[in-house]
Amino acid sequence: MRLRNLKVAVFFPTHLALLTLLITASSTFAASANPALLKAKQEAEAKGYIFATSREEIIASAKKEGKLRALGSLDVQGLKALNQAFRKKYSFIDSQVEEVIGVEIYTRMLLEMKAGLAKGWDVNYVAFDLYPEYVPYQKKFDILGMAQNGVLQIPLKMIDPVNRHIVVVSSDLQVIAFNKKYLPPEKVPNSWEDLLREEFKGRKFALNIRPKDVAALVPAWGLEKTVDFARKLAAQQPVWFRSGASQMLQTGEYPLHVGTNFATALRARDKNPDIDYKIFEPVPARLNEAQAVLNAASHPYAGLLWLEFICSPEGQKIIDEHEPYGASVLTPGSVQEKVARGLKLSVIDWDHVTKM
Repeated sequence: MRLRNLKVAVFFPTHLALLTLLITASSTFAASANPALLKAKQEAEAKGYIFATSREEIIASAKKEGKLRALGSLDVQGLKALNQAFRKKYSFIDSQVEEVIGVEIYTRMLLEMKAGLAKGWDVNYVAFDLYPEYVPYQKKFDILGMAQNGVLQIPLKMIDPVNRHIVVVSSDLQVIAFNKKYLPPEKVPNSWEDLLREEFKGRKFALNIRPKDVAALVPAWGLEKTVDFARKLAAQQPVWFRSGASQMLQTGEYPLHVGTNFATALRARDKNPDIDYKIFEPVPARLNEAQAVLNAASHPYAGLLWLEFICSPEGQKIIDEHEPYGASVLTPGSVQEKVARGLKLSVIDWDHVTKM
């Protein structure tokens, strides 16, 4: 009996090592058998990036890690639904996802990264307000290269083409929201220029003091025209606000809101049929919810699978349902993509996002 147990004890470690060797060999063979894949790997590594040559390699590494800790600024219910679906898909990963929101938290996270104390999570929310400062602390997986070569299934437009290790999973369209009970639809402006008419001067509409909504017109209009419009819009003496816009809209305190997030307007309309919206062209569209694997991650390959999952059709559908309406305008079939289809967009994309 002892001898038999000894054989079993020897058998499993030996064959486990052999299995690992076979997986590595298979991955190496796949890369060598595919010149384009081998070239992509060599080019990535020459630039300091990490490049997995097969999905099997990523899965095997994630199985060894067995855990995942991810952060995100999506709604907590959306993150919970995403986590449940992810755990169902990858039952070998014990995943936990936490909501983080607020500039104060983003700043604190950045300070922890710089101090080498950011060791409690694997996937990091990358705040666009502090984007250039976050980038050096994210693990340099060549997500773009792996996606281009079919190793990861992530739409290329959702990956930063310069910082190839960062993805974006959500977006916002900016619309004009109004309360029909206090402002008839026929009296609502029909274009951005209509807002400059005399009848809308003197606290007739609410406008966010943070200029992200108007700034999102730059890709379509250019900086000079946008700044000129912004000055004229400010001269209309709007009601400036930073928060509480949805409540003001519901009560009719200020029945016209400029630059409301499309998803916010839809959620408000779901609760109150008096709420409606109009879309002006060009339609300001901002990418948001950027994520990446943290450089100090203990479970980086599980993190790669998480990023792929939240960018996938399944993950995007969950975001649309539970955010709700928050899936990326870059995702075919998402609520935002359907609404914006055929319209002229002004997209704060990867070329503009760090300039906001």
